[in-house]
Amino acid sequence: MQSRALSFGDDGDVPNNPLPLIIYPAVIDAGGGDPAVAFERLFRRHGWGGGWRNGIYPFHHYHSTAHEVLGIAAGSADVRFGGERGETVTVRAGDAVLIPAGVGHRRLSGSADLLVIGAYPSGQSPDLQRSGAPDGAAIRRSIATVPLPGQDPLAGAGGPMAAHWGAITPPG
Repeated sequence: MQSRALSFGDDGDVPNNPLPLIIYPAVIDAGGGDPAVAFERLFRRHGWGGGWRNGIYPFHHYHSTAHEVLGIAAGSADVRFGGERGETVTVRAGDAVLIPAGVGHRRLSGSADLLVIGAYPSGQSPDLQRSGAPDGAAIRRSIATVPLPGQDPLAGAGGPMAAHWGAITPPG
């Protein structure tokens, strides 16, 4: 399975994480089926739940209590990852993005048919933090305690997550 990793340092307003964000290009081909359902099944099979269907917020935000996976079921979007000084990535139907706890993300633009499927590792529940949130020290401590998921949300054991995160010690 192909993947690309992007790393972002703490920018003061968005803590980010030493663990890299992982982009999985064209990981889902629903073969004429419903790509949203295909993402949901794949995430559940690998122990990722708490799923939702929606879009991506148009403001910088992150989660200090959970890692998150986004599956692009329809449409496309330009998303800024890592805060204002981060990187803009165009995601398209079939792509997925694994976002470590603390890594900022914001939709800059998107197609009218954009549909995103989101999920979190078993046992993790997301909060919603905005860029520049007060009590940044407590938020950074929370991010440092978020455990690594048991499996890659798309490939299970031994997938790109293990390759990109396995040799990295999370903050803390």
